[in-house]
Amino acid sequence: MTTWTAPTPNREREPLTGPERQMLQGWLDRHRQTLLTKCAGLTAPQLKTASTEPSNLTLLGLVRHMTEVERWWFRIRAAGQTLPDLYCPEGNDDGDFDDVAEADAEANFAAFDAEIEAADKAVADLPLDHEFTTNRGSTISLRWVYIHMIEEYARHNGHADLIRERLDGTTGD
Repeated sequence: MTTWTAPTPNREREPLTGPERQMLQGWLDRHRQTLLTKCAGLTAPQLKTASTEPSNLTLLGLVRHMTEVERWWFRIRAAGQTLPDLYCPEGNDDGDFDDVAEADAEANFAAFDAEIEAADKAVADLPLDHEFTTNRGSTISLRWVYIHMIEEYARHNGHADLIRERLDGTTGD
């Protein structure tokens, strides 16, 4: 029986010039790939290993969290789709992080890939100036969502750096 390990993504360089949408998408894609790079080659048990006590932060939890965040901002909010949460049902707001012990890492990585594809498709024809209202009453543009997602990945990729180093000493981009 072969042990599943997180695959190595095809990591492309971010764009250095170009139109705004191309730059935002390129940087978002680069950060998405960076998270997967931090997980590459690790087994499911390694991906479920918490950073350090008392934290429950794991690489798999980060992948699950970003899957939820992709769905929330691009598909549910910006595109107005009605979809259920994947890992955080009502009453369990942190299920993406908390419920990794019994999670299927391979299925969670497949869900991440599928959610990215669906998120990109959902907003492909929307202009960056497309606006929507949040459940808190704020009006937000799709441009803001792209910037926020780049920031969200950048922050969590920093967490992923530290977790990966703790697991096996691997550092770097």
